[in-house]
Amino acid sequence: MSKAMTFLKMRAKQLHRLAASGNDGALAYLSNRFTGPMDAASVRRRHALAAVAGDAGFRGWPHAKAVLSGDPVDDFGTALVPHRCMVHWNIWLASYEEAHAIRREKSGFLLAYRKDFVVVDDHFIVTLGLAPEDADWKRMGRDWVHPADAPARDRLYLKLFRKQVDAAVVT
Repeated sequence: MSKAMTFLKMRAKQLHRLAASGNDGALAYLSNRFTGPMDAASVRRRHALAAVAGDAGFRGWPHAKAVLSGDPVDDFGTALVPHRCMVHWNIWLASYEEAHAIRREKSGFLLAYRKDFVVVDDHFIVTLGLAPEDADWKRMGRDWVHPADAPARDRLYLKLFRKQVDAAVVT
């Protein structure tokens, strides 16, 4: 299991425990993500997993698990292209092959957003919350979709989730 997936599961477990113990913040957090109010007796781990996966940019826990496990997917979620990054230079493409060629030509970073591919610059990566000079980018070939080193991508996912998910989840 990837370290990023383990991190998300740990956060979901903490959220579930808080909600099941009646923590108002945790119950409100989950109630905002599901239809209707939740109480301590109705909270299940699957609710917490779905909420944490959603905050990480996935459609739900099965989607997060597939993406983070490195399974072939046609939807990478939205974690890599949050709204706050849209002010930066980026090139959107529907074809991975074209995105890969442009990434090489522009010396950018190839990311994925749902079913599209995005080539971005250093400033985008900084706003995303990662360091463009991080050695893991070089290890993966600056290609998030087909990294040369999958464990490097997992480490970057973990760094990203520590910022994004921790900011959203009640503790």
